Amino acid sequence: MEKIWLSSPHMGGGELKYINEAFAENWIAPLGPNVNALEADIQSFAAIKNAAALSSGTAAIHLALDILGVGEGDYVLVQSFTFCASVNPIEYLGATPVFIDSEQDSWNMCPEALEEALQHFSSHGNLDKVKAIIPVHLYGVPAKMHEIMKLACKYGIPVIEDAAESLGATLDEKHTGTFGEFGVYSFNGNKIITTSSGGALISNDSEKIQLARKLATQARDDAPHYQHSMIGYNYRMSNICAGIGRGQMEVLNERIQQRRANFERYLKIFEEIGWNAEFQNEREGVFANRWLCAFYFDPEVFGQNYREELRLFLETLNIESRPLWKPMHLQPVYEGCQYFGKGNNAEKIFDFGLCLPSGSNLTGEEWDRIESALKLFAIR
Repeated sequence: MEKIWLSSPHMGGGELKYINEAFAENWIAPLGPNVNALEADIQSFAAIKNAAALSSGTAAIHLALDILGVGEGDYVLVQSFTFCASVNPIEYLGATPVFIDSEQDSWNMCPEALEEALQHFSSHGNLDKVKAIIPVHLYGVPAKMHEIMKLACKYGIPVIEDAAESLGATLDEKHTGTFGEFGVYSFNGNKIITTSSGGALISNDSEKIQLARKLATQARDDAPHYQHSMIGYNYRMSNICAGIGRGQMEVLNERIQQRRANFERYLKIFEEIGWNAEFQNEREGVFANRWLCAFYFDPEVFGQNYREELRLFLETLNIESRPLWKPMHLQPVYEGCQYFGKGNNAEKIFDFGLCLPSGSNLTGEEWDRIESALKLFAIR
């Protein structure tokens, strides 16, 4: 049996046109017409003034933090329940991450825990050392951005939205990534659309995105020779990868609908099985892209080992599933970092949560295998 992947690339067919144009015009470089056009496509789609196409979402977070002046001795408040790429760039700059627990509705940054952290730094007289807040829109479900932005404004802290997983998701018809000072998208191979590898930094601040583009091209000064007045990075997206991205943007809305249909299909299967698994709520005003279908198997209902038994069972049938993100405050590399949150929601969700196959290119035969496997496990 061929493997059923969790989330694999799904080409739309139009990508080759833009790649072939790049070859025909010899634009084989980290700049060019495809890069410019992809940035324009992102700006139009997300209703944002500026976008910089970069080599990864990680690079975008790194540049955003750098532009905000984050450095040694500073703190960044970041969601604990996330992938390490949300956090590692903080360390690149010599700053310290401070981890914030999740709330139970969206599984994203808890506003109450965030406020607790801000009050802590304020009462200790070092609020000026808190340079940024990074909420994450996990699995394509928007965080509680209205509450987070209210706190950010109250305490005067800029927000970098990690929307790597949530391209196309909206809150009150406003795209994730456009609430804060910066937003970050990822186009990694497993995302809802891909450029093979790549990402984007977005903002309504034109000067900051202009600076991001400069920093991403080794911070070369405007001179006929190679001159550098600041440290830069090799973070620009290639014109070939951007060509893939242009073709992918043409099918983005279709991909979102396919992912949302996957989620609804799982709900139907679960209802037939009698599984009362929990999931991220699509509360009022929220439109999720459902990048990955993630479910929480409450141990009081299903038992302590149900999630892992299900994962291993699917593995025997060559069906990939994956535990949810291990919270960063539990990672060995971040042992000892501060953590704010009284409910330990992130830890609970990790312990008993599972992502099921969610690709927009799942075939009817693959869905039959997934459904049969889940029903067989349920009656074992």
